[in-house]
Amino acid sequence: MNSLIDKYNIPGPRYTSYPTVPYWDESTFSPEKWKETVIRSFHESNAEEGISIYIHLPFCEALCTFCACHKRITKQHSVEIPYLESVLKEWKLYLDLFNERPKLKELHLGGGTPTFFSPENLRTLLEGIFSTVEIAEHPEFSFEGHPNNTTKEHLQTLYDLGFRRVSFGVQDYDPKVQKAINRIQPFENVKNVTEWAKEIGYRGISHDLVFGLPHQNWDAMEHTIRKTMELKPDRLAFYSYAHVPWVKGVGQRGFDENDLPSGEEKRRLYEDGKRLLQDLGYIEVGMDHFSLEHDDLYQSLIHKKLHRNFMGYTSSKTQLMVGLGMSAISDSWYAFAQNVKTVEEYQKMVEGGEIPVVKGHVLSEEDLIVRRHILNLMCQLETTFDVNNSFPELENALEMLQEMENDGLVEINGTEIKITEAGRAFTRNVAMVFDLRMMRNKPETRIFSMTI
Repeated sequence: MNSLIDKYNIPGPRYTSYPTVPYWDESTFSPEKWKETVIRSFHESNAEEGISIYIHLPFCEALCTFCACHKRITKQHSVEIPYLESVLKEWKLYLDLFNERPKLKELHLGGGTPTFFSPENLRTLLEGIFSTVEIAEHPEFSFEGHPNNTTKEHLQTLYDLGFRRVSFGVQDYDPKVQKAINRIQPFENVKNVTEWAKEIGYRGISHDLVFGLPHQNWDAMEHTIRKTMELKPDRLAFYSYAHVPWVKGVGQRGFDENDLPSGEEKRRLYEDGKRLLQDLGYIEVGMDHFSLEHDDLYQSLIHKKLHRNFMGYTSSKTQLMVGLGMSAISDSWYAFAQNVKTVEEYQKMVEGGEIPVVKGHVLSEEDLIVRRHILNLMCQLETTFDVNNSFPELENALEMLQEMENDGLVEINGTEIKITEAGRAFTRNVAMVFDLRMMRNKPETRIFSMTI
């Protein structure tokens, strides 16, 4: 295994999209083209599957130094109402593109820290959205909760509005690790919010754990996993820490790079952690995710309905995902668009009646084909690939895949490619074989975190 780590531990995307953001061709994109693809996708899919909405709530009271998200650090809660009013105005701009009432299938509140906002203000936001849509049958509404500031009132308010899934950011219980990442979070806080959520009736409680953080070792990681098992969440995200200090604004400066586990140590954290989770009854689903057998995420895997987008893995798929809020990313299937990355510019554009996109990418026919291969690999761990009917550059893919087959990472049977159990840890590497845009324009500087 160590030799494989040495061979395959290279910078690579997480593939929440294809093309990945650094390879978006902005020359193909304009706000008008974006609107055209939104309208097309809405009319193709709304009546059947409905749409998804992602709302980015960017405020946090303190900076966690492991975080690579776009956020705004403030303790001034006077920012809440103006920001939420802008989100509703942005949503109205999308409604103006549709000539029928949207059917809402999926909604996610991400951050930042969604529970920075008061329960009353979240209710106002959501009731504003819900008054304009038809709620689909069996909707998937979820939010991210910070254990230090999520109250029972938050949980009850959102449950009453139809939310059944909540994800709590745990990361690690070791005090030394928590200090390094500026995330002091007692187990008691996580225990409280998890038990409140169960008591209220949430059926999809998730904990996020991160391996590869500064000062982490196996003893600390095992302690964190066993403490997590005391609370038995329905699912777990077991993420690899993405060390990207060169990205502006991420704040990954609270520790020295020498404090990070080596590639070999980090892989041990994952492999031993995965083994322990499976011993404790969790099943690996996709990449970095585990769930109990009853959970929708596992059920969607076995029924081949698992999907991956900018919100990560989801048990339901929609063709159109509208991202609202500062820096939010939208996906019309035919194009991607990202909003401006500062609160002030976001609010100014929305007030001026503009959908506040700053960049994007219109997918070519080639992109759409490659996207399906990568989605198949990331969600189903398999794809069907006919080298004779592919783009010329993908002929090289077969040679690379055969090398991976020799290393035991994939199985090739005619046109069928399957990632093996041993290859799960290298899923990103297998997907990279199909990444034509990266193949044609290899980065001269490092733009991705390491795959392992």
